[in-house]
Amino acid sequence: MAGKKYTKACELVNKDMSYSIDEAVELLEKTNTVKFDPTVEIHFNLNLDPKHADQMIRSSISLPHGTGKTAKVCAFADTISAKDLEAAGAAKAGGEDLVDEIAKGEVALDFDVCVATPSMMRHLGKIARVLGPKGLMPNPKAGTVGDDLVSIIKEISAGKFEFRTDKFGHVHSYFGKLSFGKEKLIENLKFFLHAINEAKPSGAKGKYMNAIYICNAMGPSIRIDLAEVK
Repeated sequence: MAGKKYTKACELVNKDMSYSIDEAVELLEKTNTVKFDPTVEIHFNLNLDPKHADQMIRSSISLPHGTGKTAKVCAFADTISAKDLEAAGAAKAGGEDLVDEIAKGEVALDFDVCVATPSMMRHLGKIARVLGPKGLMPNPKAGTVGDDLVSIIKEISAGKFEFRTDKFGHVHSYFGKLSFGKEKLIENLKFFLHAINEAKPSGAKGKYMNAIYICNAMGPSIRIDLAEVK
């Protein structure tokens, strides 16, 4: 059964209506039901079939005002010292030794992102079945594989993150914290909408976007007018 605060918040949103970006972001503040600073989520209902490789989205983005989150990074490298990678912001770093530790279950996989140098990718095959299901397998398309891991880690620490289609062909992500305020949230939201539009897969047929919703953590969803996507 829905709580009184949530029920009251839902009354502020017309489920049959699509809102402009300005109106939707204003509703985020009005429909907040929690005392902490909530993450502001975005959900894209896309007309994609991820069973086809040319209808998948996997990319990364750095929002103008960041996300308000600090990612916990695990780095795999055989050409850069673990000390240098940890100094750049990695929570855990290593080479084949780290791969072996993870294979033995000796390392808790409580990371948000894993990055690797190209030469380490062949070793990661050993733990692909462990990293894969958690969405942690480094991937060049997501910007998590490269020779300059120090720069990659710094970018991620500064707010760069990955977004990708789920098994239904939709994208679920976030674009900041409610405390950012209206102006910054609008800029982040517009930036994300543009990025999704630009990431349209080559195999997408017909209508690309079915619906877009934003919401606070534990708040009602607010539908965005698709005409706002440019």
